[in-house]
Amino acid sequence: MFDLDGTLLDSDAALVAPFVALGVPEEQITFGHTLADECARLRITVDDYLARYDTDLALPFAGVEDLVAQLDRWAVCSNKHPLGGNAELARLGWAPDVAMFADSFDGPKRLGPVLDAIGAQPRDVIFIGDTDHDRRCAQEVGCAFALAGWNPRASAVVGDRVLARPLDLLDLLFHRD
Repeated sequence: MFDLDGTLLDSDAALVAPFVALGVPEEQITFGHTLADECARLRITVDDYLARYDTDLALPFAGVEDLVAQLDRWAVCSNKHPLGGNAELARLGWAPDVAMFADSFDGPKRLGPVLDAIGAQPRDVIFIGDTDHDRRCAQEVGCAFALAGWNPRASAVVGDRVLARPLDLLDLLFHRD
């Protein structure tokens, strides 16, 4: 199971550009929230943001396409707005078993609904993410977590499994306890 922005997609430029176009100084923009929360914090509307969002700017991190091509089952759990998230998945030709975005949750993303949708137990999955919120999502349901260390913005804490490159996940999957 994967987060999307900052984990599978190097999307910082895509996420920041609409805010900057709307007059928000780049240093005021933060990551890891729902779009609605960040827009409210920055005092702009979601519609204005979405009108300026360019899904073509979000590109897979190096090695992610190779990883996705080798996975039999996978899912996306993201705070991203579904319009951008679904458009990016379609553009890349990616078809996760389940993709849940901000509209699927009452508040920030949670892994429980995704686990239910794919019919998996927490012990059966690893959640790959890049933020403290991603780490907490995994802890809340009791599933394993690995940090997308290929994102230079990701910050490890004691106890994290850190994947240096996307294909390192395959080693982790096939050598789990």
